[in-house]
Amino acid sequence: MMPTHEIQLNSLRLGGNNPLFLIAGPCVIESESHARSMAERVAKIAADAQVPYIFKASYDKANRSSVKSFRGPGLIEGLRILNKIKSELKLPILTDIHDAQQAAPAAEVCDILQIPAFLSRQTDLLLAAAKTGRIVNVKKAQFVSPWDMTNVAGKIASTGNNKIILTERGASFGYQNLVVDMRSFPILKRLGYPVVFDVTHSVQLPGGQGHASGGQPEFIEPLARAGVAAGVDNPCAARATQRTLATGAPLERRMTPAIPDSRRHQNLVILRLPDEGGRRTSTSGSCHPDSQPLPGTSHQSRVTTS
Repeated sequence: MMPTHEIQLNSLRLGGNNPLFLIAGPCVIESESHARSMAERVAKIAADAQVPYIFKASYDKANRSSVKSFRGPGLIEGLRILNKIKSELKLPILTDIHDAQQAAPAAEVCDILQIPAFLSRQTDLLLAAAKTGRIVNVKKAQFVSPWDMTNVAGKIASTGNNKIILTERGASFGYQNLVVDMRSFPILKRLGYPVVFDVTHSVQLPGGQGHASGGQPEFIEPLARAGVAAGVDNPCAARATQRTLATGAPLERRMTPAIPDSRRHQNLVILRLPDEGGRRTSTSGSCHPDSQPLPGTSHQSRVTTS
């Protein structure tokens, strides 16, 4: 399979024949202390595994299933938190934008602007992100074929910005279900841009709980391994943690992201972050921050002592 072209991000080299890199972090900013703690711990694990790391967090999740779901701190406060993490921890930052007016302020802080899957065909949004000169990561919509991403990439490239990353996050398979077609990866790579596999959101069951999304986290690791075997440049993991509103409604549950240790060995290291008790945990939580367990299932944890 032909390598994708290389994108330079500070000292990192993305795509091409370079080692796999990791995009990971909380799906949404819950608080400054939580986001920083997550960044510090994942950065250390990634460094120990010699995996280039990009911190990802959203200041606003505008596509929640329910109006009651937590969305984040908003643009101004969220960018302040991300800027502090970037400057103090020296990490490259990725966040998603939802309308064209957010592109310029987000680009002042973030190294990569992400286009959400539901918005991946919105021309004005794509052009606004591209004109900032930042790297643009486009998540392929669940209803879009991999070859149709030619037009999406073409919109961005029309501005003269070829710093494009394409992300697979599953395809709709009937109602409230997603599947990952492994043929998507070589098709996307033929476009010449680095390809990311958002493995955690690919096991989402959209709207599966009526008011929230469900998920099948037990398939995260095998899908991540399959994606690496199919030649992706990066497995992406959004790691959600428990968040409870004053009502006590759980919005986020722990889950396990996976990262590769090198392109040479094509194998994965499972990130097991220490919980509040100092134990290292790998938990089977839902993959989406407003998700709940499926009927008849539970979130079983596999806990080991550090």
